[in-house]
Amino acid sequence: MNLDDSLTARSPRVVVITGAGTGIGRAAAHAFAAEGAHVIAVGRRAEPLAETAAGHHRITALTADITADGAAEHIVRTVADAHGRLDVLVNNAGIVGSGNLGTYTRETIDPLLATNLIAPVLLTQTALPLLEAAGGVVVNITTSVGQRAWPGNSLYAATKTALELLTRSWAVELAQRGVRVVAIAPGAITTPIADHQGWTPEQHAAIRAWQLAHTPMGRIGAPEEVAWAITTLTAPAASFVTGVVLPVDGGAVVA
Repeated sequence: MNLDDSLTARSPRVVVITGAGTGIGRAAAHAFAAEGAHVIAVGRRAEPLAETAAGHHRITALTADITADGAAEHIVRTVADAHGRLDVLVNNAGIVGSGNLGTYTRETIDPLLATNLIAPVLLTQTALPLLEAAGGVVVNITTSVGQRAWPGNSLYAATKTALELLTRSWAVELAQRGVRVVAIAPGAITTPIADHQGWTPEQHAAIRAWQLAHTPMGRIGAPEEVAWAITTLTAPAASFVTGVVLPVDGGAVVA
């Protein structure tokens, strides 16, 4: 049996995506569902999750705050009870927090660490038995700008850079257990992640102008372009790929 035959013979994959209510998470949920996977779309707000699942019978919305005590156990237990397996975990949920050294407080630091770093660690750890049983894949969503200096947004970039180090480390730790770990590092993408920062239209326009100036391809990317990278690196045909961090950024990281 060749690889293509083995893929068609498998049961539909089960995929968990955090931060699936909008943007990259929603696009990834739709892409996996289009491939025939069962998708558990996780997010804090029920309404955006319902919009993600609308018209897609293979997508199930699961409202959960990944930073809450017991959230990881709740998510994994829900998946195990419903499907008995987990093939792909996409740690996509993230929040942005701008600021310079000297302006940070415990109140601004803690949410960034809790959402962008601690929650993915705890969820991956809790999901590991299911992932190992399925020979699964973990995808960490980081940021391409985190590979360069990012004045004014260094703490956000630091959390994502830390997630990249975890990606490489977990890839080595888990290789003998049959679990692959990869990361996707988006550049400037059309998502609502910054909508809760209280920026004025002028500030948002200035940020977009800065992003365009630092993107050689001269445009903002689409969530679907990141979703393509996620589904491609998690495909069974990518079974010899682990520990990589793939930028999807129009060339920003190399400019």
